[in-house]
Amino acid sequence: MEWHQLKYFQTLARIQHYSKAAEQAAISQPALSRSIAKLEAELEVPLFERIGRNIKLTKYGEIFLHRVENALKEIEIGKQELQDFTDPEYGHLSIAFVQSDFVVGLIHSFQTEYPHIDYRLTQTGSNGIIRMLQSGEADIGFVSLIPIEDKLINVEPVYKEELFIVVSRNHALAKYDQLDLKSLKDEHFVTYKAGYGLRTLMDTFCEQAGFTPRVIFEGEELSSILACVSTGFGITLTPDLHSLDKTTFKLIKVIQPYCMRTIGIAWKENSYLSPAAKKFISFIPS
Repeated sequence: MEWHQLKYFQTLARIQHYSKAAEQAAISQPALSRSIAKLEAELEVPLFERIGRNIKLTKYGEIFLHRVENALKEIEIGKQELQDFTDPEYGHLSIAFVQSDFVVGLIHSFQTEYPHIDYRLTQTGSNGIIRMLQSGEADIGFVSLIPIEDKLINVEPVYKEELFIVVSRNHALAKYDQLDLKSLKDEHFVTYKAGYGLRTLMDTFCEQAGFTPRVIFEGEELSSILACVSTGFGITLTPDLHSLDKTTFKLIKVIQPYCMRTIGIAWKENSYLSPAAKKFISFIPS
């Protein structure tokens, strides 16, 4: 059973006249007759019966037509979905990203300009983003620029932001505007779990300052980390984010070492990138 047989059958069932249906289908009448006969032979039932010079569907033909029309409709929908999927104006775009006002603002700007794209957005840690790129769950990722073992993941830096020590307004350190990181070696830190870019950076900066941070809480959500900071449970290292209520938190500049995070856009090398994904990459300011 072939696609054109079903289309010919649908056309003949609608017009109920061989010569007119053949003209509509742009084939000869004998070719149409052979196609229908072959279909009937395969199904082992008659689909049409003649009434004078016209034809009409048999009860078998009526049952089969219902299924054929549904099947052809589903195929047309599938073709349209594939067309939309590969259309940069109407495609699908899956983006995974670390917590960043820059990234959120960038996605919002792109979404405003291309509102018909179907977006799937996921916020998680850098290692989780790499896994999503490897599995194909995400088309594009925004990660903290940390060493990545998978050489098939291409990463290009797009943005740099300073990191600050964040404490509660009631914390003893809140009186300072700037500090050396080494002066915090006895403080309690609350931060992300291993695998998050900010955790890797914090550990690296503390090592540069000559100590291992005393981590007493590890979380996956910024909200839970900030909840610990707000109660004075510990301090953390993070960018200046819009979600940081400056009446509750104090941001302290780190003088030495200079704490900065580079965010990179990542995608899987040699894998298919949809037109929507390519358009998004080209949308990023250089």
